Amino acid sequence: MKVYLDTCSIQRPLDSKTQIRIILEAEAILGIIGLCETGQLELVSSEALMFEMRRNPHPIRRDFGLEVLTKAASFVALNEQIEKRAQEFSKLGIKALDALHLASAEEAGVDYFCTCDDKFLTKAKRVADLKTKVASPVELIEEVE
Repeated sequence: MKVYLDTCSIQRPLDSKTQIRIILEAEAILGIIGLCETGQLELVSSEALMFEMRRNPHPIRRDFGLEVLTKAASFVALNEQIEKRAQEFSKLGIKALDALHLASAEEAGVDYFCTCDDKFLTKAKRVADLKTKVASPVELIEEVE
């Protein structure tokens, strides 16, 4: 099963554990990463993910994100089809970089796209012809276990 973790989900384990939700999502992401390490899940990386991770001004967060992405079994480079699909998502109110992530995941044929961003999650779940299932970290870990 292929999964795509967006930047905020990859970074969730480093967030301040001040809310139960953050703790649960952080543990879910660590579990998903562990399943990727053992080959039970296939992590997909993308040019959009690499771009966003590399521009993170916080060295610990940047290095952690880049380390997670080394576990990816496949990589999807930006192309005209992804850019066109991202524009369609943007017209639905999805932010440009989020749209690139979602289009990249769809192009890679991922089964699950994971995000902690509630607004993005809600908008992505409303895309009628989306070819990948969008889930929060807790929803995703429930699906794969």
